[in-house]
Amino acid sequence: MRDKIKGRAQNLRGRVKEASGALTGNKRRQAEGAAERIKGAVREDVGEARRSVGEGLDEMSRRLKK
Repeated sequence: MRDKIKGRAQNLRGRVKEASGALTGNKRRQAEGAAERIKGAVREDVGEARRSVGEGLDEMSRRLKK
């Protein structure tokens, strides 16, 4: 859950940085924002995958206990 939340925050910060770079014509800031946004999206996906694996393991454990 932590990775997903931090990834979402990083994604948002990247979007803001990317937009401010576009508005000011600062290509470097825009590129930094795009990179940060992508890193955030990947981190969100990793968090979601971890959650899914954890849920799958919990389900498997419950089935084995029966």
